[in-house]
Amino acid sequence: MPFDKTVVVPLDPDATFDLVTKPERLRRWQAVAARVDLHAGGEYRWTIVPGHSAAGTFREVEPGRRVVFSWGWEGDDELPPGSSIVSVTLTPTTGGTEVRLVHDGLDDVQAARHAEGWDHYLDRLVAAATTGDAGPDEWAAAPDHLDELSSAEAALAVTQRVSRNISDGDMTKQTPCTEYTVSQLAEHLIRSITNLGSAAGAKIVDDPTKPLEIRIADAAQPALEAWRERGLDGNVSLGSSPMPATMIVGILSLEFLVHAWDLAAAVDREAAIDPALAEYVLGLAHAIIPKGDRTGTGFAEAIPVEHTADSLERLIAYTGRPLRTA
Repeated sequence: MPFDKTVVVPLDPDATFDLVTKPERLRRWQAVAARVDLHAGGEYRWTIVPGHSAAGTFREVEPGRRVVFSWGWEGDDELPPGSSIVSVTLTPTTGGTEVRLVHDGLDDVQAARHAEGWDHYLDRLVAAATTGDAGPDEWAAAPDHLDELSSAEAALAVTQRVSRNISDGDMTKQTPCTEYTVSQLAEHLIRSITNLGSAAGAKIVDDPTKPLEIRIADAAQPALEAWRERGLDGNVSLGSSPMPATMIVGILSLEFLVHAWDLAAAVDREAAIDPALAEYVLGLAHAIIPKGDRTGTGFAEAIPVEHTADSLERLIAYTGRPLRTA
């Protein structure tokens, strides 16, 4: 039973094609992370929400007109990657472009589930086309099941949103990390993602000429994909010492979420962080950062907070950062 829906967006067909195919555009409305090899026979992988990644192969690519790709979900035996077909057809119309999405190869149960998803994301596509960004996706804020990997993916979504459109003028601003400006924090974060991803075999190439959000996304996508492929069992080598895989990926969660807060504080933005995600990462922080002497850890001593502090405030204070005040 196919899903078939048409929406109209206020963009020309070429700009609309970019919005439905390019990773930096997909992150505005549909994907937390996206890998795209955009040609017939090329593969893609999109993390739609934390813990759920779709993958397949492009069948047809006609820029500005049509894209067809196979579709399925990693870890889903009933609808694995490549087992159904999605076609997106673009037609010029008054005031913009008509976007028709057809999803074939689904049974009734799968079609109903995907209809809910496509309705949600096509609404976000229209919003992104209208305003440039659909805003935080509540479906990506905190998955029902949080583990080290899904929390890292959810925290990455926050980091990318905060780092989007950071200007050259912002790069010299001081962050709550006293040793880092925004520029220095950016370099630290890219190095951390690269090192932590390499422990799972990720090969990451950074281009420092790109905007910060794209640099973070380009590093984080292969890092998290490599960890998804490896899994969280056992130990891995990081430097000269073996460490539990769960701890290394937990550090990724901590890096993404706390540094998202740092960046937001530096450039006077709000970091939309779900309380459940903050609570989970706080638990990771207690397991990773020592409570006592923190010499050589890169963290200042924990700052006391009121018993009424929420999970995000407790997380930030535990990492030794002073809380922002109005």
